[in-house]
Amino acid sequence: MFLSLLLSSYLTFVELNCENMFDCRHDSLKNDVEYLPDSGRHWTPWKYWRKLNNISRAIVSCGIPVDDRYISSAGNVSGGGFDDIAYGGDYRLPDLIALCEVENDSVMSDLTQRSLLRTARYRYIMTDSPDMRGIDVALMYSPFSFSPIRHYPLRVDPVAGMRPTRDILYVSGRTVTDDTLHVFVVHAPSRYGGEKHSRPFRMAVAGRLCAAVDSVRAVSPDAVIIIAGDFNDYSGDAAIGFITSRGVVDVTRSSRGRNGVAKGTYRYKGRWGSLDHVLMSRNLAERVCSAFVNDAPFLLEEDKKYGGFKPFRSYTGYRFSPDGTSDHLPLVVKIGL
Repeated sequence: MFLSLLLSSYLTFVELNCENMFDCRHDSLKNDVEYLPDSGRHWTPWKYWRKLNNISRAIVSCGIPVDDRYISSAGNVSGGGFDDIAYGGDYRLPDLIALCEVENDSVMSDLTQRSLLRTARYRYIMTDSPDMRGIDVALMYSPFSFSPIRHYPLRVDPVAGMRPTRDILYVSGRTVTDDTLHVFVVHAPSRYGGEKHSRPFRMAVAGRLCAAVDSVRAVSPDAVIIIAGDFNDYSGDAAIGFITSRGVVDVTRSSRGRNGVAKGTYRYKGRWGSLDHVLMSRNLAERVCSAFVNDAPFLLEEDKKYGGFKPFRSYTGYRFSPDGTSDHLPLVVKIGL
């Protein structure tokens, strides 16, 4: 009984960019041909399922201590799910997971119902946006700790020169303490063409997001809010500054690796930084117990060009790494309820 109360006294929130989590089927309305079996990447079902299970491992490792037993057991892609994972000690799977770069409902269905995560009973909500490549955002949640009330996508109107981008996902729901939690999942446009050229595109997303946050607060001034995702901007950049000026706190601004390796969620030309962020309303930020980057050893590889380590991604160019997961590391935030 005491352990049950202890485990329900906090909520674990994770954000992760999955890096091109595509299925192997062609969507005639999207430019997804790069990830098909007959493409240059030879994106086969075996590679797809390997990717899904590697993402599953990353999510699990955000909720329990990572040790050699866990990595060895969870690394068996043909295993039988969580019943086969050697936990040991106290553990808790993440309650809410914000995911970026997931292609469609089929991918999320496979991830939650057919991958290593299948016995965790996660459910999900996702967008179906006009992004040309067909990538979207999703919110996975444990029905034991979060119960959705309503959800809908927020369309971002393109500004001059901007291609259609990912919708923002809005979900509100109840926690185990019967509090209402408002969650926004964001994947802002990339820096393609240069930071300055693409800055107005990310500002358009920030403007749409802030308008939606203002709408929530107009109805509920003390709303408890989480905003998470890949913003393709660092903490000092314009879009993040605009969002934080509206009364939310970037609780992962100074987050570093739990194992002391990562100095951010992303590494570019040998330099760590965080394009991923978890931001919260002040009334929730003050209840954050910890916020860190999950730099578990199996999520990293040696950076042979610049030294040190970097996120272990699925593809380097056209070379597939069966044990790679993503070019981003997960962010983990533990919140007291």
